[in-house]
Amino acid sequence: MVDDGREWLTLGQAAAFLGAAQSTVRKWADGGLLPAFYTPGGHRRFRRADLEVFLASPRGAPAPRPTSPSVLVVDDDAGLREYVRTNLEAEGFSVREAASASEGLAALAEEPPDLILLDVMMPQMDGWEMLRRVQERHGVDAIQVIMYSGKLEEAGKAEERGAQAFIGKPFDPAKLLEATKQLLGS
Repeated sequence: MVDDGREWLTLGQAAAFLGAAQSTVRKWADGGLLPAFYTPGGHRRFRRADLEVFLASPRGAPAPRPTSPSVLVVDDDAGLREYVRTNLEAEGFSVREAASASEGLAALAEEPPDLILLDVMMPQMDGWEMLRRVQERHGVDAIQVIMYSGKLEEAGKAEERGAQAFIGKPFDPAKLLEATKQLLGS
């Protein structure tokens, strides 16, 4: 994206440029500390020149990136949430849990995670509806999402609906960790 010879960056690219988490850059932009352009789809775009000015300003020193990426596990099965949380925390991830899609959306409003692990089959609101609402509020690809389900026929829907990955249940913790690390770049 070029405008008057200036390069535009996505949220992920801006976060990498500033050496900060995407959620931090999002807060700076939404708080008016960092100039951003919002697309009709709700995506943020940043001019490289604005990022350079921000870095050079005294308040522009980026906050240190958290030592552990944050993951939100959304599943109505408490035992599975605990299993996933235990395995991810053992690898150094910061993990929060939500027992329903509604709880997951509330947790997102408090503090957006770097990644959401989202069960497809849940009562009241399923994972696909939550994914749609996450994308509507935060933009597509603003938050990485791994969908999972015991119904393997759901796998084909994941990519077309904007999830970054799909894992079938029951899943191997090593596979889950690998997908998580790959998406978070750790």
